[in-house]
Amino acid sequence: MTYSLKGRAAIITGGSQGLGLAIARTYVAAGASLLLCARDAETLNHARDELLALATPEQTIAVQAADVSKHGDVERLVATGLEIFPQIHILVNNAGVYGPKGLIEDVDWNDWAKAIEINLLGSVLVCRAILPHFKSHGYGKIIQLSGGGATKPLPRLSAYAVSKAAIVRFVETVAEEVRGRHIDINAIAPGALNTRLLDEVLAEGPEKVGQEFYQRSLEQKANGGVPLKVGADLSLFLGAAESDGITGKLLAALWDPWADLPEHLEDLQRTDVYTLRRIIPTDRNLTWGE
Repeated sequence: MTYSLKGRAAIITGGSQGLGLAIARTYVAAGASLLLCARDAETLNHARDELLALATPEQTIAVQAADVSKHGDVERLVATGLEIFPQIHILVNNAGVYGPKGLIEDVDWNDWAKAIEINLLGSVLVCRAILPHFKSHGYGKIIQLSGGGATKPLPRLSAYAVSKAAIVRFVETVAEEVRGRHIDINAIAPGALNTRLLDEVLAEGPEKVGQEFYQRSLEQKANGGVPLKVGADLSLFLGAAESDGITGKLLAALWDPWADLPEHLEDLQRTDVYTLRRIIPTDRNLTWGE
């Protein structure tokens, strides 16, 4: 199915490379206008030039250097978006880092805290800044990048895992806060991607990330990983009108039948499917917890 974003405007954080840029390309092809941010102005300008070549004259492609962990940068980013566009319809919170790699007692504490600031607090800051606008228009879409660290332990990558799990609960919580206002907020797990984050893991070596994770990363590098298009396509779906009403979920781009979810909207709205929940003994057919 082809989804249209014609007439819609989106802010994409971390949009200058990797998955963020892939999402931007997909959004431009679907007709959206964009404001991209990232910390490095040079890569942002390269991304803007590429996207302008794909866009029609009716589409606006703008960029602004910003660090999402800094409150002032975030306020200026959203203010710029509101100056450019009469309405912002979509926020894609993609900016993120792996953070320090190694045992928790060995990693640099400042680096650990900075990863939380970028992945978790940065995402919250941008949501806080855009939500009043969404509420005033009675419509909005927030797409939050999560990952494998949200659903299973990631030894030696604790800052990344903690931030990605926390952001999913934030998504669930905000979905309840804005319920009934036609604002949808969801997290996505794009799969194991061959991006700069993978290169960081390989550069650190098995001593820092552990032999098992390092070996899996080598295999991922060799087989190409999950194509960026998979996560970009899910982001497109969640930004389009067809996904209206789907909210508070963590969706796996590779494994979940997300294109069919509009057919199951009632089930999604009344159950905790695609959410993080505590497992009790009876969930595993154990009787001692009854």
